[in-house]
Amino acid sequence: MLGLRELQLGFAAAVLDGADGVFDRHVRAAGLSGARRLQVYRNNALLSLTGALEAVYPVTRRVVGEGFFQYAAAQYIARHPSRSGDLHAFGEQFPPFLQSFVPAADLVYLPDVARLEWAYHRVFHAADHRPLDVAALARVPAERRGELRFELHPAARLLESAFPILRIWQVNQDDHDGDAAVDLSEGGVKLLIVRRENLEIEFQPLEEGEFDLLQALAGACDFATACGRAMAARPTLDLPACVQRHVSQGVLVAFHLPGS
Repeated sequence: MLGLRELQLGFAAAVLDGADGVFDRHVRAAGLSGARRLQVYRNNALLSLTGALEAVYPVTRRVVGEGFFQYAAAQYIARHPSRSGDLHAFGEQFPPFLQSFVPAADLVYLPDVARLEWAYHRVFHAADHRPLDVAALARVPAERRGELRFELHPAARLLESAFPILRIWQVNQDDHDGDAAVDLSEGGVKLLIVRRENLEIEFQPLEEGEFDLLQALAGACDFATACGRAMAARPTLDLPACVQRHVSQGVLVAFHLPGS
Protein backbone atom coordinates (compact mmCIF):
# COMPACT_ATOMS: atom_id res chain seq x y z
CA MET A 1 0.00 0.00 0.00
CA LEU A 2 1.28 3.45 -0.90
CA GLY A 3 1.91 6.00 1.80
CA LEU A 4 0.20 9.40 1.79
CA ARG A 5 3.11 11.18 0.11
CA GLU A 6 3.33 8.56 -2.64
CA LEU A 7 -0.42 8.75 -3.20
CA GLN A 8 -0.32 12.54 -3.44
CA LEU A 9 2.62 12.52 -5.86
CA GLY A 10 1.06 9.77 -7.93
CA PHE A 11 -2.24 11.61 -8.13
CA ALA A 12 -0.53 14.85 -9.16
CA ALA A 13 1.45 13.03 -11.86
CA ALA A 14 -1.69 11.30 -13.15
CA VAL A 15 -3.62 14.58 -13.34
CA LEU A 16 -0.92 17.04 -14.43
CA ASP A 17 1.37 14.82 -16.48
CA GLY A 18 -1.28 12.50 -17.90
CA ALA A 19 0.36 9.33 -16.55
CA ASP A 20 -2.21 6.74 -17.70
CA GLY A 21 -2.71 3.18 -16.56
CA VAL A 22 -0.51 3.44 -13.47
CA PHE A 23 -2.51 5.26 -10.84
CA ASP A 24 -6.03 4.18 -11.87
CA ARG A 25 -6.24 1.29 -9.41
CA HIS A 26 -5.70 3.63 -6.46
CA VAL A 27 -8.81 5.67 -7.30
CA ARG A 28 -12.14 4.92 -5.63
CA ALA A 29 -14.19 5.95 -8.60
CA ALA A 30 -17.71 5.97 -7.05
CA GLY A 31 -19.48 4.64 -10.12
CA LEU A 32 -16.85 5.57 -12.72
CA SER A 33 -13.73 3.73 -13.70
CA GLY A 34 -10.49 5.01 -12.23
CA ALA A 35 -9.41 6.23 -15.65
CA ARG A 36 -12.68 8.16 -16.16
CA ARG A 37 -12.48 9.72 -12.72
CA LEU A 38 -8.91 10.88 -13.35
CA GLN A 39 -10.01 12.36 -16.67
CA VAL A 40 -12.58 14.46 -14.82
CA TYR A 41 -9.79 15.87 -12.67
CA ARG A 42 -7.60 16.44 -15.74
CA ASN A 43 -10.37 18.36 -17.47
CA ASN A 44 -10.96 20.51 -14.39
CA ALA A 45 -7.23 21.16 -14.03
CA LEU A 46 -6.97 22.15 -17.70
CA LEU A 47 -9.90 24.55 -17.38
CA SER A 48 -8.45 26.12 -14.22
CA LEU A 49 -4.97 26.54 -15.67
CA THR A 50 -6.32 27.88 -18.96
CA GLY A 51 -8.37 30.38 -16.98
CA ALA A 52 -5.24 31.42 -15.09
CA LEU A 53 -3.41 32.04 -18.37
CA GLU A 54 -6.36 34.01 -19.75
CA ALA A 55 -6.32 36.21 -16.65
CA VAL A 56 -2.61 37.01 -17.06
CA TYR A 57 -2.52 37.29 -20.87
CA PRO A 58 -5.77 38.99 -21.97
CA VAL A 59 -4.08 41.04 -24.70
CA THR A 60 -2.30 38.00 -26.11
CA ARG A 61 -5.64 36.20 -26.12
CA ARG A 62 -7.35 39.09 -27.92
CA VAL A 63 -4.60 39.32 -30.54
CA VAL A 64 -4.73 35.63 -31.50
CA GLY A 65 -8.40 34.90 -30.81
CA GLU A 66 -10.04 32.63 -28.27
CA GLY A 67 -9.71 29.36 -30.20
CA PHE A 68 -6.04 29.84 -30.98
CA PHE A 69 -5.31 30.87 -27.41
CA GLN A 70 -7.02 27.83 -25.93
CA TYR A 71 -5.06 25.56 -28.27
CA ALA A 72 -1.80 27.28 -27.35
CA ALA A 73 -2.72 27.12 -23.64
CA ALA A 74 -3.38 23.37 -23.83
CA GLN A 75 -0.02 22.80 -25.50
CA TYR A 76 1.72 24.99 -22.94
CA ILE A 77 0.04 23.28 -19.97
CA ALA A 78 1.05 19.87 -21.32
CA ARG A 79 4.69 20.97 -21.47
CA HIS A 80 4.75 23.20 -18.39
CA PRO A 81 2.24 21.88 -15.83
CA SER A 82 1.75 23.91 -12.69
CA ARG A 83 4.17 22.97 -9.90
CA SER A 84 2.91 25.44 -7.32
CA GLY A 85 -0.22 25.80 -5.25
CA ASP A 86 -0.17 29.51 -6.09
CA LEU A 87 -1.81 30.14 -9.48
CA HIS A 88 -0.23 33.62 -9.52
CA ALA A 89 3.08 31.86 -10.15
CA PHE A 90 1.75 29.96 -13.17
CA GLY A 91 2.50 31.11 -16.70
CA GLU A 92 6.04 32.47 -16.44
CA GLN A 93 7.27 30.33 -19.33
CA PHE A 94 4.42 31.28 -21.66
CA PRO A 95 6.36 34.06 -23.48
CA PRO A 96 9.37 31.84 -24.33
CA PHE A 97 6.93 29.06 -25.21
CA LEU A 98 5.31 31.37 -27.77
CA GLN A 99 8.76 32.15 -29.15
CA SER A 100 9.10 28.56 -30.32
CA PHE A 101 5.41 27.83 -30.94
CA VAL A 102 5.28 27.13 -34.68
CA PRO A 103 1.62 28.16 -35.25
CA ALA A 104 2.50 31.65 -33.92
CA ALA A 105 5.72 32.01 -35.93
CA ASP A 106 4.33 34.81 -38.12
CA LEU A 107 3.37 36.89 -35.09
CA VAL A 108 6.94 37.90 -34.36
CA TYR A 109 5.89 40.53 -31.79
CA LEU A 110 3.64 38.16 -29.79
CA PRO A 111 6.25 36.78 -27.34
CA ASP A 112 7.20 40.34 -26.34
CA VAL A 113 3.55 41.29 -25.86
CA ALA A 114 3.27 38.29 -23.54
CA ARG A 115 6.44 39.39 -21.70
CA LEU A 116 4.84 42.76 -21.13
CA GLU A 117 1.74 41.11 -19.70
CA TRP A 118 3.79 38.84 -17.43
CA ALA A 119 5.75 41.86 -16.16
CA TYR A 120 2.45 43.66 -15.48
CA HIS A 121 1.18 40.61 -13.60
CA ARG A 122 4.31 40.29 -11.44
CA VAL A 123 4.42 44.00 -10.72
CA PHE A 124 0.79 44.03 -9.63
CA HIS A 125 1.32 41.18 -7.16
CA ALA A 126 4.79 42.17 -5.94
CA ALA A 127 5.56 43.08 -2.34
CA ASP A 128 5.62 46.68 -1.20
CA HIS A 129 8.78 48.41 0.03
CA ARG A 130 9.50 51.49 2.09
CA PRO A 131 11.23 54.42 0.32
CA LEU A 132 14.97 54.70 0.10
CA ASP A 133 16.62 56.18 3.19
CA VAL A 134 18.01 59.37 1.66
CA ALA A 135 19.65 60.46 4.92
CA ALA A 136 21.56 57.19 5.15
CA LEU A 137 22.61 57.53 1.52
CA ALA A 138 23.97 61.01 2.20
CA ARG A 139 26.18 59.60 4.97
CA VAL A 140 28.06 57.31 2.54
CA PRO A 141 31.56 58.76 2.04
CA ALA A 142 31.91 60.43 -1.34
CA GLU A 143 34.93 58.30 -2.24
CA ARG A 144 32.89 55.11 -1.81
CA ARG A 145 29.69 56.07 -3.59
CA GLY A 146 30.84 54.41 -6.79
CA GLU A 147 30.79 51.07 -4.93
CA LEU A 148 27.13 51.36 -3.97
CA ARG A 149 24.69 48.76 -5.19
CA PHE A 150 21.09 49.89 -5.49
CA GLU A 151 17.89 47.85 -5.54
CA LEU A 152 14.80 48.52 -7.60
CA HIS A 153 11.38 48.38 -6.00
CA PRO A 154 9.99 44.81 -6.01
CA ALA A 155 7.02 46.19 -7.99
CA ALA A 156 9.20 47.45 -10.84
CA ARG A 157 10.35 45.71 -14.00
CA LEU A 158 12.36 46.73 -17.05
CA LEU A 159 11.47 45.49 -20.51
CA GLU A 160 12.97 46.14 -23.92
CA SER A 161 11.46 45.13 -27.24
CA ALA A 162 12.17 45.71 -30.92
CA PHE A 163 8.40 46.10 -31.45
CA PRO A 164 5.87 48.74 -30.33
CA ILE A 165 4.43 46.45 -27.69
CA LEU A 166 3.11 49.27 -25.51
CA ARG A 167 1.02 50.51 -28.44
CA ILE A 168 -0.23 46.96 -29.05
CA TRP A 169 -1.16 46.67 -25.37
CA GLN A 170 -2.94 50.04 -25.36
CA VAL A 171 -5.12 49.46 -28.44
CA ASN A 172 -6.23 46.10 -27.05
CA GLN A 173 -7.67 47.52 -23.83
CA ASP A 174 -11.44 47.43 -23.35
CA ASP A 175 -11.61 51.19 -22.81
CA HIS A 176 -9.58 52.12 -25.89
CA ASP A 177 -11.74 54.16 -28.26
CA GLY A 178 -9.18 55.77 -30.56
CA ASP A 179 -7.28 54.61 -33.60
CA ALA A 180 -6.50 50.90 -33.22
CA ALA A 181 -3.90 50.75 -35.99
CA VAL A 182 -0.41 49.56 -35.08
CA ASP A 183 2.59 50.16 -37.32
CA LEU A 184 5.27 47.61 -36.48
CA SER A 185 7.82 49.69 -38.37
CA GLU A 186 7.60 52.49 -35.81
CA GLY A 187 10.23 50.63 -33.84
CA GLY A 188 10.73 49.29 -30.38
CA VAL A 189 10.47 50.56 -26.87
CA LYS A 190 12.34 50.49 -23.58
CA LEU A 191 9.94 50.43 -20.64
CA LEU A 192 9.87 50.81 -16.90
CA ILE A 193 6.78 49.06 -15.53
CA VAL A 194 6.07 50.15 -11.99
CA ARG A 195 3.22 50.02 -9.48
CA ARG A 196 2.32 53.29 -7.85
CA GLU A 197 0.83 53.86 -4.38
CA ASN A 198 -2.74 53.78 -5.71
CA LEU A 199 -2.05 50.29 -7.12
CA GLU A 200 -2.13 51.67 -10.67
CA ILE A 201 0.44 50.17 -13.02
CA GLU A 202 2.42 52.76 -14.94
CA PHE A 203 4.27 52.16 -18.20
CA GLN A 204 7.10 54.65 -18.43
CA PRO A 205 9.01 54.76 -21.75
CA LEU A 206 12.69 55.38 -21.09
CA GLU A 207 15.38 56.94 -23.26
CA GLU A 208 18.77 55.47 -24.00
CA GLY A 209 21.02 55.91 -21.01
CA GLU A 210 18.24 56.06 -18.44
CA PHE A 211 17.17 52.52 -19.32
CA ASP A 212 20.82 51.37 -19.30
CA LEU A 213 21.36 52.86 -15.86
CA LEU A 214 18.38 51.10 -14.30
CA GLN A 215 19.10 47.86 -16.12
CA ALA A 216 22.65 47.83 -14.80
CA LEU A 217 21.51 48.60 -11.25
CA ALA A 218 18.85 45.88 -11.47
CA GLY A 219 21.63 43.50 -12.51
CA ALA A 220 23.57 44.27 -9.29
CA CYS A 221 26.23 46.40 -10.98
CA ASP A 222 27.96 48.91 -8.74
CA PHE A 223 26.95 52.54 -9.16
CA ALA A 224 30.12 53.57 -11.01
CA THR A 225 29.73 50.81 -13.59
CA ALA A 226 26.03 51.58 -14.04
CA CYS A 227 26.78 55.27 -14.56
CA GLY A 228 29.47 54.39 -17.08
CA ARG A 229 27.05 52.28 -19.11
CA ALA A 230 24.43 55.02 -19.01
CA MET A 231 26.82 57.71 -20.24
CA ALA A 232 28.21 55.44 -22.94
CA ALA A 233 24.68 54.93 -24.24
CA ARG A 234 23.76 58.61 -24.01
CA PRO A 235 26.61 61.06 -23.32
CA THR A 236 24.18 63.98 -22.84
CA LEU A 237 22.22 62.25 -20.06
CA ASP A 238 21.72 64.41 -16.94
CA LEU A 239 22.80 61.63 -14.61
CA PRO A 240 22.21 63.35 -11.22
CA ALA A 241 18.69 64.38 -12.25
CA CYS A 242 17.97 60.88 -13.54
CA VAL A 243 19.04 59.23 -10.29
CA GLN A 244 17.20 61.80 -8.16
CA ARG A 245 14.00 61.27 -10.16
CA HIS A 246 13.99 57.51 -9.68
CA VAL A 247 14.71 57.89 -5.98
CA SER A 248 11.90 60.43 -5.52
CA GLN A 249 9.48 58.32 -7.57
CA GLY A 250 10.23 55.24 -5.48
CA VAL A 251 11.89 53.16 -8.18
CA LEU A 252 15.20 52.93 -6.32
CA VAL A 253 14.33 51.86 -2.78
CA ALA A 254 17.43 50.43 -1.12
CA PHE A 255 21.21 50.30 -1.33
CA HIS A 256 24.10 48.55 0.30
CA LEU A 257 27.85 49.14 0.43
CA PRO A 258 29.90 45.95 0.05
CA GLY A 259 32.02 45.24 3.08
CA SER A 260 30.02 47.54 5.35
